[in-house]
Amino acid sequence: MFGLGMPELLIILLIILIIFGAGKLPQIGEGLGKGIRNFKKSIKEEENQESSSELESNKD
Repeated sequence: MFGLGMPELLIILLIILIIFGAGKLPQIGEGLGKGIRNFKKSIKEEENQESSSELESNKD
C-alpha cells in the first residue's frame, strides 16, 4: 500500500491526533464519509444519465 508499513501509518495517525485532537476525529471521519458517499452517488447518477440517453438515441 504505497510503501507504507504499520509504523508509518501509526506515526501519521499520531500526528493527525495531535493536530486535530480526539474530539474532532469523529467529525472529520463523518465529513470524509459524506464526501465519499456523495462522490459515489454523483458517479452513479452520471452513469444512469448516460445509459438513459443512449437508450433514447437508440429508439430514434
